Amino acid sequence: MAYNIVLIEPEIHTNTGNIGRLSLASGSNLHLVKPFGFELSDKRLKRAGLDYWRHISLTIYDSVDEFFSINKGKKMAFFSSHGKETHWSIDYEDNMFLIFGKESAGLSTDILEANADNTYKIPIHNEHIRSLNLANAVSIIVYEGLRSLS
Repeated sequence: MAYNIVLIEPEIHTNTGNIGRLSLASGSNLHLVKPFGFELSDKRLKRAGLDYWRHISLTIYDSVDEFFSINKGKKMAFFSSHGKETHWSIDYEDNMFLIFGKESAGLSTDILEANADNTYKIPIHNEHIRSLNLANAVSIIVYEGLRSLS
C-alpha cells in the first residue's frame, strides 16, 4: 500500500520536512512541485525530517504543468477547505495521488475548478479556524487512506 503525497508550491520548510518523514513512515512517495518557499538544502527541512530525508522516495517537478503532464490519467484527490465532500467519502486506492496546496493560499482556483468533483475537505468544527496546518492535514488524509485500504 502506498500513496503519492503531492505538495504544490510548499512554502514552509518544517511542514515539508515533517511530511517527508510521514511519507517514509507510511510507505508513500513524496512529490514536490516548484516553486518552493525554501531551499531543499535548508537544514531546518532536514531537521524536521530527521536523518530519514535521504531514504524518502522523492520526485521534484519544475512546475504544476509538468506535474499534471507526467501524471495525466492517474487517480487524484485534491484537498481544500472549499471542497464540497469530506475526506470520508473518498474511494481511496493504492498509489493514488493526494494533492495539497501551499500553506498561504491552498490550491489555485484553476486547479480547484478543473477538479471540483475530486476536491475534498477535512471537516472543521469551529468558525474561528480557516484551515489546518498542512502537515497535520496530510497526516489525517494519509492515515485515513491507509485505514480504508486495510
